[in-house]
Amino acid sequence: MGVPLFHGVTYQKMSEIIGKHRFHFLKYDDGQQIIGAGEQCTHMKTIVSGKVRVSVSNSDNRVRVSQTLEAPDIIAPDFFFGKTTRYPASVCALGPCGIMQIDKNDYLDIINSDSVFLFNFLNLLSVNAQLSLEGVLALTSGDLRKRIAYWIVALTQRNGRDIVMECRQKDLYGVFGVPRQSLVAALSEMKAEGLLDYSTSRISVTERRRLADLLTE
Repeated sequence: MGVPLFHGVTYQKMSEIIGKHRFHFLKYDDGQQIIGAGEQCTHMKTIVSGKVRVSVSNSDNRVRVSQTLEAPDIIAPDFFFGKTTRYPASVCALGPCGIMQIDKNDYLDIINSDSVFLFNFLNLLSVNAQLSLEGVLALTSGDLRKRIAYWIVALTQRNGRDIVMECRQKDLYGVFGVPRQSLVAALSEMKAEGLLDYSTSRISVTERRRLADLLTE
């Protein structure tokens, strides 16, 4: 009942739902793959115990962003419906973990059974959509710090922790279309503000929320 999709649902209603629909509980060992990048999203997967490591990369693997999610986070809920219904990232267990998964057809029945379930899912999608809008508008300011923040925020989930962006700095110059001095100056400023740490090949973030807040300043 701590799962975001079930917030506000009574114990009685939850018992009724579990009795009518198939809830699968799966266990994974440390390092075991849970989802492969590009895999069809046929089930809503929620972490109910432990942690997972989620990694997304571009086609040539030159830019890679990883994050840690833990119970009761949902894995990539934005890709359950819509034009693209394939997971964008690979997901592996970070230590022993448990996953609860619900078939798409069962989840549709659950949504239709009570408006609370529908509201929770719509609210989840709306928060993500609004953050994307805020991020795009932030890019118009010309602030390189906000452009860096938007990249990281857009490629991670709201509760993502221990975020690492692996990419050579010379590749980042091309991504952001700026000279080396400008990129290093922006990263140094963000490091001084406690937003991130960086080296020549990676950017590390401990608090995603602070980067997201930067987009609304």
